[in-house]
Amino acid sequence: MDEIDRNLVRLLRLDARMTNAKLAEEVGLSPSACLRRIRQLEQNGTIRGYTALVGPSHREGALTVIINISLERQTEDYLSRFERAIRKYPEIQECYLMTGGSDYLLRVEVDNAAEFERIHTDILSTLPGVSRIHSSFAIRNALAGTKQAGRKADREPRGARQRAPQKS
Repeated sequence: MDEIDRNLVRLLRLDARMTNAKLAEEVGLSPSACLRRIRQLEQNGTIRGYTALVGPSHREGALTVIINISLERQTEDYLSRFERAIRKYPEIQECYLMTGGSDYLLRVEVDNAAEFERIHTDILSTLPGVSRIHSSFAIRNALAGTKQAGRKADREPRGARQRAPQKS
């Protein structure tokens, strides 16, 4: 992989829907040469696929549930079986393999507790190798609506007052 390939991969990671013409322009290639490189990156497995990342919904009253899953064992077989099974359920928006007290962290959005009970009963409790399920309902997302994490305004505690101008 040379610098052009790395740039192509970087640009596609930022926007996988970028047109071939725009990609070619960004990396300084003709559209046909750019497309050949992308096809080669796909064929050699560097680019394994494209996907849509689905963020939290903005449904009125939707509840976010964070779920910690512990497996009976942490072998490659158990992890693979669990991950294959979890991909079958669009109700599960995110799934992270974790370190620490649980093996996986999942995020689910539901309209009410009854909907979560159905997901717990019909999906979570039937997943292969699960030994423990711990669920928590989120109260609110403290970072929702922030455009730039780390800005001073985002770090100020709620109710913090600005310093009054000094009198001379």
